[in-house]
Amino acid sequence: MGKNLLAFSAGVDSSALFFVLMERGIEFDIAIVNYHTRSQSDAEIQYAKELAKKYNKQIHIKDCILTHSNFEANARKCRYQFFNDLAHQYGYDHLYIAHQLNDKLEWFLMQLTKGAGLKELIAMPKTESNKLFTIHRPLIEWSKEEILEYLHAHNIKYFVDDSNFDTKYKRNFFRHEFADELIRLFKSGIKRSFEYLQEDKELLFTKDWKCHRQLCHFTKQHPQIDIKKVDLILKQMGYLLTKAQRDEIIKTDFNTVIGGKFAIDSNQTQIFIAPYIKVVMDKNFKERMRIAKIPAKIRGYIYENNINLL
Repeated sequence: MGKNLLAFSAGVDSSALFFVLMERGIEFDIAIVNYHTRSQSDAEIQYAKELAKKYNKQIHIKDCILTHSNFEANARKCRYQFFNDLAHQYGYDHLYIAHQLNDKLEWFLMQLTKGAGLKELIAMPKTESNKLFTIHRPLIEWSKEEILEYLHAHNIKYFVDDSNFDTKYKRNFFRHEFADELIRLFKSGIKRSFEYLQEDKELLFTKDWKCHRQLCHFTKQHPQIDIKKVDLILKQMGYLLTKAQRDEIIKTDFNTVIGGKFAIDSNQTQIFIAPYIKVVMDKNFKERMRIAKIPAKIRGYIYENNINLL
């Protein structure tokens, strides 16, 4: 239920997704961005308008004029800001994106060469939610080859972006040198591996912590899992850890103060995170904290905010 928006480009993937959604009886509108970097951009916009008129879809068009410096990142930022603005203005609850299996492998390989952890390696789940809408990727288990077969079988028009073949862009390099051939040779195994890794990721990074204002705590598992949770909690509080700070937290067995602002402290079973506050506490309060096994660095925040964890 709710209003649906399709991120459309007139390319191979989004053209296929347009008609897949139609087949499934899903009502949706179209959002397309014109970066004005290629001669065929206007023709793609015109095709999107023709589809919208023919199938009675509302179409939203955004012009993004960008410099060539870090073009891919800036284009993504402009695109998603457009989607967010549309969600605010028109009340879209669901965003459909035409990511597919080759895209997922490209991302995995790019992150792997940068030195990433599981959370960063496994991106593009079939469904995920943010504060504005739920993102859906119905084609994430389809290979590029399968999408092309679908388009040709249904005689669907699409455009090919010539810039996708320019290997000066990192994503294109990984696509043409590695991902496409790996998918061609080992598609079923890669697909299964991503399914298993997604399950592991969800198990490891389930938001199982409890929070009382800015005091959060969770049960210890393993230092490498625990530091990821600390990282996520602090991000929610607007604080980004450096690698040196993450290393310090693990080295001190989750018993330190970061940047003079946040205390990370633990007892035998729980890890606690809260703003670090130094305050004089009465003896009765200290004794109650000792009995409850609340770590020392956390007590100032509890005392100042009159939080009852008992």
